[in-house]
Amino acid sequence: MINYTDDYTGKVAVVTGAARGIGKETATRISKNGAKVALWDYDEKNIQLLSEKIGNNSIPLKVDVSDENSIKNAAEIVRDKLGIPSLLVNCAGVAGDNATVADTDPNEWRRVININLTGTFLCCRELVSGMVNNNYGRIVNIASVAGKEGNPNAAHYSASKAGVITFTRSLAKEVSSSGVLVNSITPAVIDTEMLSQVSEEH
Repeated sequence: MINYTDDYTGKVAVVTGAARGIGKETATRISKNGAKVALWDYDEKNIQLLSEKIGNNSIPLKVDVSDENSIKNAAEIVRDKLGIPSLLVNCAGVAGDNATVADTDPNEWRRVININLTGTFLCCRELVSGMVNNNYGRIVNIASVAGKEGNPNAAHYSASKAGVITFTRSLAKEVSSSGVLVNSITPAVIDTEMLSQVSEEH
């Protein structure tokens, strides 16, 4: 029997994409519930502002989730300053350009996949071993209903989120006996800054 709680006192959390939207609200909520939170985002200014708002139980770190070394360096700082993370929420993501498959630039395809899917993989890869060793961890990967349905003019985004969903299932099965739970969430339309990046056709 697994006991669920919103009390994260003494826990260390990493939230990616913490500068805005779902990531910002998640980091704020987790902090209010007692966790020490590492705010990871490429937007250094806004995570600094959020850290000042949250207080001493947070550290802002500029991280490029598509860069393995950036993640490794940030993880070392978190372990040194806060402790071993037992909570990870992967919110970092981009919508990408609105374009048909025929008109999608391959570089834009790679950019979206690298941030949304590879970034999720790299963050999980870096932090999951510490959770397994401690027999406790919670990982939540933010996917999208687009990963289930496929959106027109957004094949790169839809494919990346479909990858997040199936990656999450694979990781969850790998660590199922260790006390680490891994889940994905598939929101539909949420009024965040990312929404302004998409067209009606997206």
